Amino acid sequence: MRRRHFVAGALGTLSGLTLGPQASRAVTGAPRASHAATPAPQAQGWQAVPAPGSISPAQLRRVCAAGPRLAWAVGQEQVGGTSGGRALAMLWNGSAWTKTDLSHLRHTRLTAVSGVCATAAWSVGLPVTSDNSPLLRWNGTTWQEAAFPGRGEPDVRLNAVAVDPDGQVWICGSRGGAARLLHGDGTRWRWLDPLPVAGATLYQAVLAPTGEVWVCGDQSNGGGWSGVVARWDGAWTVLPPVAGLRLTIADLHPDGPDDVWAVGTEAGVGGPVGRPGNPALCHWDGSAWTRLAAGFTLGSLTGVAGDAQGRAAWISGWNYQDQSSSTYLRRDSGGWTIVRGPTGPAPAPYLNDVTPVPGTTGFWSAGMTSPSPYPPTEAYTERLES
Repeated sequence: MRRRHFVAGALGTLSGLTLGPQASRAVTGAPRASHAATPAPQAQGWQAVPAPGSISPAQLRRVCAAGPRLAWAVGQEQVGGTSGGRALAMLWNGSAWTKTDLSHLRHTRLTAVSGVCATAAWSVGLPVTSDNSPLLRWNGTTWQEAAFPGRGEPDVRLNAVAVDPDGQVWICGSRGGAARLLHGDGTRWRWLDPLPVAGATLYQAVLAPTGEVWVCGDQSNGGGWSGVVARWDGAWTVLPPVAGLRLTIADLHPDGPDDVWAVGTEAGVGGPVGRPGNPALCHWDGSAWTRLAAGFTLGSLTGVAGDAQGRAAWISGWNYQDQSSSTYLRRDSGGWTIVRGPTGPAPAPYLNDVTPVPGTTGFWSAGMTSPSPYPPTEAYTERLES
C-alpha cells in the first residue's frame, strides 16, 4: 500500500484528509508543558516575497539557501494539466526570485533541493514518462541531469537531498524495494545499506552538525502507517516508531542524538470528508517520543529549521482553523509559540518548508498562495530578515 505524502507537498491531497485524534495526546509518556506550543498570534517580521512566473496551479515544495544572495526553491506548476504538470525551479539572487528555465528537462515535479554554493547544489524529482527519479545538479545557470548508479531503473526513487559544507551529497529514497541512502561527491556514488525497516518510505534527509545523517518518513503498520526516524553514522540506528493513526513525519531537526524534534501530519481515520488531519509535533529525549500540543488541532506541520547555534528554531505549518495568515511555530525559552505571517487575502498561503539563511539570523519559507490545488494558486515565499 502506497501512503499519500500528506505533508511537505499537500497539493491535490487536502481533499482526501480526514479528522484524526487530538494532536495534544502523548505518543509515549505525558507531554511536557514546557515544550508545548502556546497560541499567541503576533507579527514577527515575516514578509511575503514575490516568486513570479509560475504557471497556475503551482507550488514550491522545498527551499534552501547558500547565503543571503543565493537560494533555490523547487516544486511543480501546471498541476492537473494534460501533461501531468511540470517541474518548477526558482533562483534567488539577493534581490528577487526568478524562474529557472527547465524546458530541456521532462519532469512532473521537483521534490527537494539542497546547496551550499553556486557549484554544489542538487535537486531530485519525478519524470513524466516513468517511475524512476532523476538527479539534477546546478551548473551555475540551470539544472542538468547527473549520472548515478541505478539511474533509469524503474524502481529507483530519490525523494530528498542534503549537501554538507564539504560538498558531500546525501540522498534518501529507495532501490530494490528498500529504503536507503545514496551518498556521493558528484563523481563517485554508492548506495548504503538498506534501512532495516520493512515498508518504510523516506521523505527527508537532514545533516547534523556532528556529521550524522538523519532521515524521516513513515512505515506500514498493518492498518495504516506510523512515523519513522533513523540516523546513519556508518550504520543505521532506528528510533522507535512515532505512533499515530496514519502519521507521517515530514521533517526533523536533531539538536543532539537524544534531543530531536520531528514534525508532520496525522491523517487519522473517519471524520467529515475534506477535513484535514492533525499537526504532529514530536520530541525524542533519548528514551521515548513525546507528542506535544501544536497550539492548533486541525492542519499540518511541514518543516523545521535550526538557528545559527544549531537549535531547532522555526516550524512551518498550516492552520485550517485560522486562515487569515500563514502559520509558524517559534521556539522560545523552553517552548513553542504560534507566530503569524503577513496578513493578506484569505485563505492564507500553505507553507511546505522553512530553512535558515547561512551567515545571517534570517529564514526563508516556501509553499503556495492558497491551500487549494486550483487556479489561481501560484508559487509563494516568505522571508524573515536578520
